[in-house]
Formats: sequence, C-alpha cells, structure tokens
Amino acid sequence: MGEFCPSPQGDSALAAPPLTLSSPSPATAVRPSYGSCDRRYVKLVFDNLHGSISVDPLALQFVDTEEFQRLRDLKQLGLTYLVYPGAVHTRFEHSLGVYSLAGKAINNLKTYQGEELGIDHVDMQTVKLAGLLHDIGHGPFSHLFEHEFLPRVDPGSSWSHEDMSVLLLDSIVDKHAIDIENGYLKMVKEMITASAKPTSTKSANEKHFLYDIVANGRNGIDVDKFDYVGRDCRACGLGCNFQYWRLLEGMRVMGDEICYPAKDYLSIHKLFSTRADLHRTVYTHAKVKAVELMLVDALIEANDYLGISLHAHDPEDFWKLDDTIIKTIETAPNNELKKAKEIIQRIRRRELYKIHHHLIPYSYLVSTNMRNGVNLPNLRNGPMMHHHILDGFCNQYSVPKDKLEHFKNITAQDIVCSQKSSEVLLKEEDVAVSNVKIDLTRGKDNPLESIKFFKDFGCDEKFPITDDRVSHLLPAYNEDRIVRVYAKKPELVDVVSEAFENLQMRMYGEKTQVHETPKRKRIRSN
Repeated sequence: MGEFCPSPQGDSALAAPPLTLSSPSPATAVRPSYGSCDRRYVKLVFDNLHGSISVDPLALQFVDTEEFQRLRDLKQLGLTYLVYPGAVHTRFEHSLGVYSLAGKAINNLKTYQGEELGIDHVDMQTVKLAGLLHDIGHGPFSHLFEHEFLPRVDPGSSWSHEDMSVLLLDSIVDKHAIDIENGYLKMVKEMITASAKPTSTKSANEKHFLYDIVANGRNGIDVDKFDYVGRDCRACGLGCNFQYWRLLEGMRVMGDEICYPAKDYLSIHKLFSTRADLHRTVYTHAKVKAVELMLVDALIEANDYLGISLHAHDPEDFWKLDDTIIKTIETAPNNELKKAKEIIQRIRRRELYKIHHHLIPYSYLVSTNMRNGVNLPNLRNGPMMHHHILDGFCNQYSVPKDKLEHFKNITAQDIVCSQKSSEVLLKEEDVAVSNVKIDLTRGKDNPLESIKFFKDFGCDEKFPITDDRVSHLLPAYNEDRIVRVYAKKPELVDVVSEAFENLQMRMYGEKTQVHETPKRKRIRSN
C-alpha cells in the first residue's frame, strides 16, 4: 500500500525486505521437469498444523514471488483477531497447508488406485499447484473485501477472488518467466475455480475427480476446508474433533467420483458442523461484524482518494493491496482521509457500533439445543424472535423453517422507514445492518445427500446415505439466518431499537421479546 501514501523518502522507505523460501537462483539452477521430485531442489517448511511440508521446485518458483509473498500480509480471518487475539494466522500458511494436503490426497489415490485411474506425475503436480495458488486472489481482510466492500462501491459487480486468482496466476507466469505448459496451467486454473464454477468445461475430461480435491463444487468436501477448519479452530482456541486424515486415507474413486467409507459418515458431518460452528461463534461473531462494518465504512470513505476499488480489476496493481491499507489510512497526513481515519481511530479505541437487536428469522440448527439438553420454550408459534443486545449479550433460538422462503434481507432503509415518532429523526447512515447466513455449504440442503459412500473396499457399489439411517439427533434443518442491527452512534441505541421493533410489528404482526436489556446497560451505552 506504499504507493497510495508516498513518504518523503519515496517508496523504498516503506518497502519491507521480502521473506522468502530461498531457492537456487535462475542463473545457476537447472529447471527440473514438470512434476519432478528431485530432492536436490525440494525445500522443507515446518507448519504448526501439518508438520514438515516438502515444497517442490516448481511450487518454489511461485512461492518466491512478490505476488505470493503478499499472502503474509493477508490475515486468514481478516479482523477476527480483534476479538480472538490468536487469530493472526495468514493466507500464506493456509496456502502451504492446502498444498500439503492436496499432495497427500492425490498421493493416496495414486498409491491405491494409480494404475486403475491413470494418475501420473502431471496430475500430482497440477493438483498441488492448485492447492498452493487457490487463494492468491483474495483482497485485503479476505472475504470482507469481496462480499462487503466491493458490492457497496461497485453494485452488481461479479468480482470473485477465484477469478482474480486466475488473473494473478497468468500475470505471475508471464512476469517471472515460469516454465509451465499452457495445458497444465489451464488445468490449474480450472481446479481453482471448480467450486465457484462446478459445471464449467474441464480439460481432463476423463479425470473429473481431480477437480474435487482442492475446491469441490460437487459436494463441498475438499482439502481447503480440511486445512482452514483445523487451523482456525487452533488459532481461536476452539476444540476440533474433525479428523481429516480419516477421509484422506479412506477416499476412493468410483465412477470418476471421490467416495468415502460408510463408517465415516459422521466424520464428514463433523466437517460441515464444525465449519458451521466456526461461522456462528467466530466468523460472524457480533463484535467481529461490528468491526467489519466500521472498516467497510472507512474503506468507502477512502476509496475516492486512494482508488482502492480500481485496483481490484488489474492484477498488476491488485497484488499491492493487502491488510496494511488500514495503517496507510491511519497514518496518512491527507485531509481527504479524515473521516476514514476517524472511523479507524474508533476501532482502535473500541468505540464500536452498538448492537442492540439480534434477529433470527430462520431456524438455529436444532440439534445444537438438543445436544446441550436445552428445551426450547413455547414461543406461541411466533414467526420471529429478536433479542435486545448491548455489550455483546446474545441469545439464540430456533424458529419455523417455513419462513425462509419469504424472508428478505433487512436494510438500513427498512429500519429508518419504520420509525414512527421520535425527537430524533433517523437517517440511513445512522444504522448498520448485518445479514448473516450460516449453512452446511449447500443452503437449506444437506450436503451429505450429494456424497456417495461404499460399504467396504471389497465392494464396488456406491450409494447415498440419508440422515435417518444414521441418527435422529442430526440437525432437522441445515441453514440459519441472523440479522443484527447496529446503531453507529451510542445516543441512537434506543431510537434504532424502537424502529426495529416497529419493523417487526409491520412485517409479522407481533414482537416476541425474549430478553430485555437491563437498564444499567442502557445507561452505560449512553
């Protein structure tokens, strides 16, 4: 981000020396062939999750570029570290982790079915490269940039980090003269976009299973999730009972599709349920979303001056964007960035947007309450529940799933238009709304219904498994929606709260107050 706020000494004063995995210099090194496993050119990296990772020569050529090293300045969980202090891991180690797991997955398949499936060194190298490079297109603060910032400054944009990863990959190959055949490069790019474009044409027509290893658009089981679920749980100090190695060891290709032993059904369910728990307790934590809403406002205020969104479409400029943009704004002397700096200062001083209502218009995963021995109260069949929240207090209950199809995202305009009478007239800029969707990767559908299983390794039949054949304690619903309403100014908490209650009366004809904020908390917020 140095170019956006030049120092008196020039760009060199802001540039940090690159931290790279050293490899032989281009002048002296002999380039190994594609997929080469020559140990003379392999480097070892120790990862705190997977242990030693062997990085092959071609992968090293990508790692030792400024575009890939940029991932060191992209926190995997964006601003989550402001709530979970340990969540400071980056996309750099995650990418190395996915590279390692992708290698283990394809190596296991080659060991047990290599001759049958025709897996060769080209397939192995391609899958590993896709794992290594699948996230190079992420913007500052990861998903915030893609899903929160860009839609507000460029409404209707179809920008995605997968597409930018593809553009950056082409740029890296050209800029650094990396020797890779166009056909292999095309396969790597297709594997990166496989989850976002599962129906797109694949170069390896006879080996579709290769595209399900890194980013699985078919059923959502992939080594990307294997890594970030374990890594994020560890960083945030949360328990993780999911054991990815069981799935790596048990996977088997049947009919060009990766299938799993029937006995591992619950292990697969743990993958999806742990991911959903991470979304609920970490990724969409009420305070995390408050900070994200504030930072998005700051980036929007700074966008006209810094041209942040313009760099999202040019890979030559995009790689210069990373999380350090917040420090660039914070320390800039320019008056044009005054409003953005004030918002960031509020974040630093923990003067966050106040959340006072927590609205759940769809079911919480019912089994969570059942597993914890919680009996859901009689809510008079109310279509919605909302909870008065201040200072982080939050309660959650399930509601009828038949309301999902009719639910539409709540907007700040909805809140403002619901104000009936008050001494203070609300404006849209006084309110921030966070619409959160939590599911098992397939919306209201159960992702396990699209997964095929086999009885044992002596059986050649694959089949789906329905929940009722496994356990009646599994979730009855697979999706959850949460709406949080924030007041950007503490003195507007009560006004926004009243408007939000009016909105519910207008939409549903009743308000189901489950928790009333104690008066002492109301006083403390004002």
